[in-house]
Amino acid sequence: MKKFVSAFMLIACLLMAMPAHAQIKFGVKGGLNLASASLSDAWKNKGDADNYTGFFIGPMLDITIPIIGLGVDGAVMYSQKGTKFSFENGISSKTFKQQGIEIPLNLKYTVGLGSMAGIYFAAGPSFFFNMKSDEKFTVDNVKSSIDYEKSEVALNLGVGLKLVKHLQLGVNYNMPLTDSAKASVESGSLSDLNGKSFKTKVWQVSVAYLF
Repeated sequence: MKKFVSAFMLIACLLMAMPAHAQIKFGVKGGLNLASASLSDAWKNKGDADNYTGFFIGPMLDITIPIIGLGVDGAVMYSQKGTKFSFENGISSKTFKQQGIEIPLNLKYTVGLGSMAGIYFAAGPSFFFNMKSDEKFTVDNVKSSIDYEKSEVALNLGVGLKLVKHLQLGVNYNMPLTDSAKASVESGSLSDLNGKSFKTKVWQVSVAYLF
């Protein structure tokens, strides 16, 4: 909750800092998450992580200062991410799927390519709030669980195109700064994973329409 409040306080501060002639637009943003796990050695010793494809969508706010091209954007989105983990026995695999609310806040710089197009570069924090706390799974007849963190923080790095004053196409890398989840395994061949965490890293492809 503290991170959630901090995110909105940051948005409020950025809005107050914008000059009166800044252009403010509201819109809708959506796209695909191509996610996988950044694994510790304990996880790597038990198998491999594969990509998981999810989606995100939600309202966004875009603020730009004309002429200098500097601005900020933010969004509140429903987002899916996760990873598919194949265990070393070559038989068992499990998809650990996260669902939650994602709030990215980016500082954005735009280079104009004429009146109808521009290239932007963006960077800033992203806050993710999980909707579920754990997920059960069984390997070699041993019941275990993945316990998701209530919230996560990541660093966004992105680039994209602004077209016809309303459309934005972007590619973004979401670099995890905090853990996403940890394993709870009481016994069996996966007992070495007990208490071991992993981080979810995400490539995003997005489309936004601003009104």
